[in-house]
Amino acid sequence: MSLFEYAPAPESRSIVDIAPSYGLFIDGEFGEAKDTFKTINPADEQVLSEVALAGPEDVDRAVAAARRAFESWSALPGSERAKYLFRIARILQERSRELAVLESLDNGKPIKESRDVDLPLVAAHFFYYAGWADKLKYAGLGPDPRPLGVAGQVIPWNFPLLMLAWKIAPALAAGNTVVLKPAETTPLSALFFADICRQAELPPGVVNIVTGAGDTGRYLVEHPDVNKVAFTGSTEVGRQIARSVAGTGKKLTLELGGKAANIVFDDAPIDQAVEGIVNGIFFNQGHVCCAGSRLLVQESIATELLDSLKRRMATLRVGDPLDKNTDVGAINSAAQLARITELSEIGASEGAERWSPPCELPARGFWFAPTIFTGVTQAHRIAREEIFGPVLSVLTFRTPAEAIEKANNTPYGLSAGIWSEKGSRILAVADKLRAGVVWANTFNKFDPTSPFGGYKESGYGREGGRHGLEAYLA
Repeated sequence: MSLFEYAPAPESRSIVDIAPSYGLFIDGEFGEAKDTFKTINPADEQVLSEVALAGPEDVDRAVAAARRAFESWSALPGSERAKYLFRIARILQERSRELAVLESLDNGKPIKESRDVDLPLVAAHFFYYAGWADKLKYAGLGPDPRPLGVAGQVIPWNFPLLMLAWKIAPALAAGNTVVLKPAETTPLSALFFADICRQAELPPGVVNIVTGAGDTGRYLVEHPDVNKVAFTGSTEVGRQIARSVAGTGKKLTLELGGKAANIVFDDAPIDQAVEGIVNGIFFNQGHVCCAGSRLLVQESIATELLDSLKRRMATLRVGDPLDKNTDVGAINSAAQLARITELSEIGASEGAERWSPPCELPARGFWFAPTIFTGVTQAHRIAREEIFGPVLSVLTFRTPAEAIEKANNTPYGLSAGIWSEKGSRILAVADKLRAGVVWANTFNKFDPTSPFGGYKESGYGREGGRHGLEAYLA
């Protein structure tokens, strides 16, 4: 089989104007901090901009601004708050091409994903929660639900703008004010969002953005005047946050790691399942907490499915995130690349068989070829630990009961996938899977109307849908 050779189809970088430096967004204005750090493009390691590093006094100022703004913001009728959210949603749509390019530059994800998945979902979340702002008493959360106060929100680097929308949209709709800390390696889209808040004439102090590293996030979640903490990130950091918040009266939601099972039964449509497997683990370079990183395939079709999967992987294009033909972009950071590499080498040393399609990786930047491991057992570290990269562990099963047992044999419980043509089998298996989200004959499908969250070490609380309002209301 000969593959088509695609000519490069680059998206123009000139669409987005990145300033040489950015300050902290507090009380409606950008201001400087004592220290700064650089954010780089993971595809070529070039510096994109210099960003303020918030210290304790900066976080104090941001929380104080949010507290002052809370009195008037929470007092607004829901229909008035909704107008601001609708305005933000429309501006996000108008500036979506600019924001998609920025997200791909700062994060490393392919432009077709940031353009076709991230940005439409970001706008959709603001539209959706704008619609809830004047209907809170009908959300099933009591006749007179009230906002909590100041929300301290810490988001990860894998979906910077989408995680911002998941956090900020329901918080504002419910009448809270926000101090948000974006990830150290991907601060730029949050800072652009600050400019969108000004463009939408959002009252000063309603949204504040403090950039920095882990310490900045710690100052925010431990701040005594924060009423609500929302965190998406690693299970290890989630545990630390849960300990620091315990006994303080702060409301907490945690959306943490995952090691999702993608279960393929012998009656599944093979070609459709292969597309779902590829989307489940190689979407966003595997930097997805709900990625289908454990493939459980019924023994009788394992050989056929793996042959088809390898043929499909051979067509994946790895390279420049701004090329519209790219399927797999750059790994977000040197530190993440080192972790993916280490766990992959451990998988090979423990006896699993490693395979990657032939692909030429760029000389500069952080890159990792799409990889699958076969001959994996439940004792292998690559089957137990979250790799957070484009690495798939393949296990087999004989009966539905064995599939369920293996799928649930994990400390995580965020998501799962089931592939079968029998609706009764899908429902029966889904009912026994201990996972917050179970996809049937698809994977990685998100909608603002649907709640998302996990069990066990994948955290607690839900984001999205009516359920997502509960975390921001008393």
